[in-house]
Amino acid sequence: MDFTFNEEQTMIQDQVEQFIQKEYSWETRQDLSNSELGFSNENWKTFAELGWLGIAISEDNGGFGGSAIETMLIMEEFGKGLVVEPFLETIVMSSAVLDKYGNDEQKTDVLSPVINGEMHLALAYAEPQSRFNLSDVVTQARAEGDSFILNGFKSVVMNGPSANKFIVSARTSGNQLDKKGISLFLIDSDVNGITKTDYKTVDGRKASDIVLENVSVPGESLIGTLDEGFEILDEAIDRSILAISAEAVGAMEVLYKTTVEYTKTREQFGTPIGKFQVLQHRMVDMFMEYEQCKSLLYMATMKNEEGADDAKKAISGLKYQVGKAGKFVGQQSVQLHGGMGVTDELNVGHYFKRLTTIGTIFGNADFHLKQYTAL
Repeated sequence: MDFTFNEEQTMIQDQVEQFIQKEYSWETRQDLSNSELGFSNENWKTFAELGWLGIAISEDNGGFGGSAIETMLIMEEFGKGLVVEPFLETIVMSSAVLDKYGNDEQKTDVLSPVINGEMHLALAYAEPQSRFNLSDVVTQARAEGDSFILNGFKSVVMNGPSANKFIVSARTSGNQLDKKGISLFLIDSDVNGITKTDYKTVDGRKASDIVLENVSVPGESLIGTLDEGFEILDEAIDRSILAISAEAVGAMEVLYKTTVEYTKTREQFGTPIGKFQVLQHRMVDMFMEYEQCKSLLYMATMKNEEGADDAKKAISGLKYQVGKAGKFVGQQSVQLHGGMGVTDELNVGHYFKRLTTIGTIFGNADFHLKQYTAL
């Protein structure tokens, strides 16, 4: 496989890297995370002006027609800066669904405002009983005339507090675990019958639990074909796994490099601890875990982009490795920094929290090891 980036991809990577270095200091990130909104609308507008919000959207719908490679490069740099703006939730998880499967009205009403930085989206698919099984859906949508009536509960809807619209999975036929019978709906976040409970997550982001009680939506809210939403959702989650894995690779790079630099200056018994061979071995192990994740990320992204038969297997293998490596790199980094590794003032603990969250989102390591074995 050729892992060489073209000129445009290299330019995008450099552009995001410069933004993180110049405009996204650790103190700035913490202020944004602790703000009421949880991120910066000004930064979001900057993302739009730089074209990042339209990179993954097709040219027919006003975007730049980029591939998963460009998204991977952006997310890897975002991982280095622990960026809290909802690029994953609005662009990767949601906009791509409408770009490929939305009707003309949905594309017109949503994609242009998203590309311009004027609208946020969220994918409401998880339910308390479903764990990581996308087909386990008990939220109901029944047809009533030309409309649908939705009732149910969606948990941990990432970017729920800021989303203008939700993409909601609901069962329109079949039994609780059937893949067929799931449909997706585009719903205004302030429509009558929706109750949100907003909260801050352990990694400094914002999410919501959503109750839908007799929510009436027009038939035009349906995304794709009735009862055939599982494949759309499954595709969106695979794409999102690649994106957060890229973010995790960026975070792991910062952690291992930060730890190496710290051990060069932290002295014990009059000697920098980085000279102790046992700690050198540990840091080499951190580097190797990071490198394995990066190699798997490139392979899985290219396989998915090319539509390879074993793409899904590669994605599960990647997610397993990211979950395992993220835990190892985070734990070692915290331990080698000593007690201050878990303080709120030091960035190390926050990177570890994000890696821990990424290890659970879209399926933990155990889940994806079973998926990999089955495939």
